[in-house]
Amino acid sequence: MTWQLACLTASLALVATAAARAWLRSGAHRDAVARRAVRRGAVTDPLVTLTVQVRLGELARELRAIDDDPQVYARAHHARAAQGAYDALLREACRLAGLSVVDLPMRAGERAESAERLREELELSSRGWSW
Repeated sequence: MTWQLACLTASLALVATAAARAWLRSGAHRDAVARRAVRRGAVTDPLVTLTVQVRLGELARELRAIDDDPQVYARAHHARAAQGAYDALLREACRLAGLSVVDLPMRAGERAESAERLREELELSSRGWSW
């Protein structure tokens, strides 16, 4: 009976450890930690910051590709969609850097003004962000 109890206890400990490790490595946990840190005003997770920087670079590259290639199918639609995603991600980057942003909800036909976008990009660049 005692060896069965020992095996059961060891199995439960192993399963609990595996579940805890899986949760700590998950994207949901990283997102929760990042949101909690932003609310507390603490330093954000550098991996979250890096992820946002990489994504900003990808969207900027996509916008340039759309502008450079006149043969893109549904060019205006692709440009609006990419610009909207870029603007939303730029706002998220400003929040991560602790900058004040005009936090208007993005709707289908709306775009951020180019002056506001430029201000956000310059503020992020002055704080060491690059993409």
